[in-house]
Amino acid sequence: MATPDDHTAADEDLAVGEPVVTDAPLADGDDEARERALRAGLEEFELDEADRALLDGDWDAGEEAPGEAPLPVLAIIGRPNVGKSTLVNRVLGRREAVVEDKPGVTRDRVSYPAEWAGRDFTLVDTGGWEVDVAGIESKVAVQAEVAVALADAVVFVVDATVGATATDERVVALLRRAGKPVVLAANKVDGPSGEADAAYLWSLGLGEPFPISALHGRGVGDLLDAAMAVLPETSAHGELRPTGPRRVALVGRPNVGKSSLLNKLAGAERVVVDELAGTTRDPVDELVAIKGVPYWFVDTAGIRRRVHQTSGADFYASLRTQAAIEKAEVAVVLLDASEPLTEQDTRVLQQVVDAGRALVIAYNKWDLMDDDRRPYLEREFEKELVQLQWAPRINVSARTGWHTDRLVRALETALDSWDTRIPTGRLNAFLGELVAAHPHPLRGGKQPRILFATQASTRPPRFVVFATGFIEAQYRRFIERRLRETFGFEGTPIEISVRVREKRRR
Repeated sequence: MATPDDHTAADEDLAVGEPVVTDAPLADGDDEARERALRAGLEEFELDEADRALLDGDWDAGEEAPGEAPLPVLAIIGRPNVGKSTLVNRVLGRREAVVEDKPGVTRDRVSYPAEWAGRDFTLVDTGGWEVDVAGIESKVAVQAEVAVALADAVVFVVDATVGATATDERVVALLRRAGKPVVLAANKVDGPSGEADAAYLWSLGLGEPFPISALHGRGVGDLLDAAMAVLPETSAHGELRPTGPRRVALVGRPNVGKSSLLNKLAGAERVVVDELAGTTRDPVDELVAIKGVPYWFVDTAGIRRRVHQTSGADFYASLRTQAAIEKAEVAVVLLDASEPLTEQDTRVLQQVVDAGRALVIAYNKWDLMDDDRRPYLEREFEKELVQLQWAPRINVSARTGWHTDRLVRALETALDSWDTRIPTGRLNAFLGELVAAHPHPLRGGKQPRILFATQASTRPPRFVVFATGFIEAQYRRFIERRLRETFGFEGTPIEISVRVREKRRR
């Protein structure tokens, strides 16, 4: 291991920790000259292939792909527990929709991009359609009706083992009024013996029933062939899905107002909202324009507790929420301003940081705040969220829409920081002045020197520091804090890793 006394006078000039400090900022040419000199000095140290790949890597932003054309929309509807979500997962070829062996698991209409026989389309899963129901079931039924209205074709799923019920006949009447092409799926036909049950469904007057088993995949290919035959090439209802809008995940613990906020931003009852905690289970995508700026918002299930402590639909909903965070670019974590911060809140925030996503903290239910609560809220933020002071914070009311327009500025700030790259020369000039003013403390009589630093990637910004010895976590946090003060990085986590390299043996 190299020690501070182990280097030559030339090394002194090349080490980041020994700069010439001036009051005037360095020019771009000076930055580039410094980078070249430090890079040359780094050649005297043992570097592996990964180091050289990092140092020689080119930054290429690439060109954005053009927006896709609107895809035709195929909706899956039926009464509760007939296997709609199971069929959706079978068509998609993966476990995307939450499935449990009890009625009423799916509540919102959820869209998924799908493909069959070379044709791309949008597949819409819906909650069970029931008649004469109240409460949350009636809201689920309304969403199913909206799904039919916004579809180009419909797959109507019936449980062949039960046969046509009064509810099924009411759904048929709804479909006839809508005037959409309909393909009838007789589900839960697991073998030839069940096909006779499927034949009874001719009585519904929707044409040939296709006997299928969504669970085992039997007959699903024939069903999809029939659906493709009636699905128009040009969609009358599909949305243009551009590649430009950024993906925003709305996350938080149950009943904090995520679905209410999405409905307020969308200007429509897009997702089911109820006083019952945990209403949302499947992530719901919605293209929303705020002040003319489009975003893909993803409403997620509330994170109740640690995933391994959940069961049933809540367990799968937690997994989907984690996946939605990882697919998003920025997460808006909603906290209840009217209640004290909980362990669940801090766990959700940590999930976003661990996933490396940009972060905006939104204190919701501000209309329920009173004067006694306000000083406690500020104290909580300073004490409990001291490590997240870099995140933009907004106060909103999803119920009334108060200050929801401020969300765009916070999102833009966080995403700009998430995408920021510092030129290597400027980064090393910054570190040189920082280390000269505040050198790393001595440990065991040795002081590690920072040799060179580079930004390995963005989204989130990740920095790699080459040094002659271990850089303590406290000093890395100090570097991070000064990086934020100098370059901003408001709303994004920063990763700093250290590679300790020894001098080559002569």
